[in-house]
Amino acid sequence: MRLAFVTAGRILRQLRNDPRTIGLMLVVPLVLIGLMAWIYKDQPQIFDHVGPALLGVFPLTVMFIVTSITTLRERQSGTLERLLTTPLTKGAFMSGYALAFGVVALLQALLASAWSVWVCGMSIRGPWWQLVVVAVVDAVLGTSLGLLASGFARSEFQAVQFMPAFILPQFLLCGLFAPRDTLPTGLKQLSDVLPLSYAVDAMNTLATTVSDNSTVFRDIGILVGFSILALVLGALTLRRRTE
Repeated sequence: MRLAFVTAGRILRQLRNDPRTIGLMLVVPLVLIGLMAWIYKDQPQIFDHVGPALLGVFPLTVMFIVTSITTLRERQSGTLERLLTTPLTKGAFMSGYALAFGVVALLQALLASAWSVWVCGMSIRGPWWQLVVVAVVDAVLGTSLGLLASGFARSEFQAVQFMPAFILPQFLLCGLFAPRDTLPTGLKQLSDVLPLSYAVDAMNTLATTVSDNSTVFRDIGILVGFSILALVLGALTLRRRTE
């Protein structure tokens, strides 16, 4: 576990010296949410409906892109191969990445949730802190999926290309465009096994229900399970270097 924390510290130091990546993770979600609020400024009820779902979509998407590209660079530069000649295991490496980006995810979730509620005027009926928890877990899931996808990519372009395969089906079926209960049977069953659906379900519950902790915590538990599964699969498929 100590090696995972050492890896996390190294990643955070690298991120501190990369303002463009920090901007992508922390500023871009605020801009996109702000644009959506501006579009529906005369129809706040629509933003209240769409806004919580966006808080589930944006963290996963942004962290997927950043993590997959960052991990691929570690392989291409030979850094990963050198690290794995030390006592550092693939599991510790993956855990370190999850910890580092989990810290960033917490900051991202705090900023995005506060921005949505107190600046853009999004109305939620559930506890605000649960909104933050769901956003953090969702961002960690994006990190886990990004680590998994990076194992199959040979270039940064390929890493970005994996986004439609990993993210776009979830984006279409998560309930953002149509309630999942209204989807055709086959698509509804597919949406039930896609993790983003549970992030959006939790956000929508918090937006519309004063108190339904059991449902929200069930969705959080499912997201955590998906994250652990993606990390395990990522560790099994992680290659030392890109040929």
